[in-house]
Amino acid sequence: MTFINPKTYFAFKKIFGSTDSKDILISFLNALLYEGNPIIEDLEIIDPYLPPNIPALKDTFLDVKAKITGNKIVIIEMQVLNVVAFDKRVVFNAAKTFATQLKSGEGYSKLNSVIALTITDFQMFPQRNKVISRFTFADMQDLFIYPERSLELVFVELPNFQKELNELESLTDKWIYFMKQTSNLDSVPEKMDEVVAIQKAFRIANQANLTLEELETLEKQQMFLEDQQGAILKGIEQGLEQGRQEGEIGLILRLLERRIGAIAPELQTRLRQLPSGQLEALADAVLTFTDVTDLTAWLQDNTQ
Repeated sequence: MTFINPKTYFAFKKIFGSTDSKDILISFLNALLYEGNPIIEDLEIIDPYLPPNIPALKDTFLDVKAKITGNKIVIIEMQVLNVVAFDKRVVFNAAKTFATQLKSGEGYSKLNSVIALTITDFQMFPQRNKVISRFTFADMQDLFIYPERSLELVFVELPNFQKELNELESLTDKWIYFMKQTSNLDSVPEKMDEVVAIQKAFRIANQANLTLEELETLEKQQMFLEDQQGAILKGIEQGLEQGRQEGEIGLILRLLERRIGAIAPELQTRLRQLPSGQLEALADAVLTFTDVTDLTAWLQDNTQ
């Protein structure tokens, strides 16, 4: 069997947001929000997945939105790419969901609490190394939690989950493993199959059950993600190279100033335009300079 990757917007929405996914989503949310305890007994999926009219590419849309037991609203997002200002986007979406509940003339008592559950395929908080982090309003001195828990932010960082299949114990473990490893599996593990909701999720994730239009959408999104990941990696590499080159220029300028005195701005500009190879050659030549004319002559001889 081949399973679609639940970390893509298309697959996540199909598995957890379909009209017949209520039991799957209840199990999933109980696992990630309430440590597997059956706190959520019922829910209503808002804006469910309706094939084939689905966006090929995800922008800033929420993946799944549901109203759960206790009249809380849960907004769920699966994010693969660590895009700029993503942390602010999470807060914005939670605050917007909370604020837009009221219709004109309604009182604040009509407002329901909002939980923003965000699953990331990257480390959101590298300094913590936790799989699940929960945030709400609290006093900054003694951490007293604001009694009205109107907004809660819950993050699940998939890279921090390191358990293997034979180490899975709780419902929480199994659902996080499902999110992280499903696309690498060719059959449903026996340990996972014993959970009815997860068994059903695997059935929906089976690529053989997709329509041609859904397969085309899936392919487009996978290509988009690969392109975006490639662009991010290229940007990182360029940034590292630029940082290394700027560091080399800074070091050479300090050496030149100690050797021949202050360097005029126009000469500094010419130095910053040198490629890495010429910077290395200039570093070797610096110790032979006695005044600025030596630097000018070197530039004339080694650049066009």
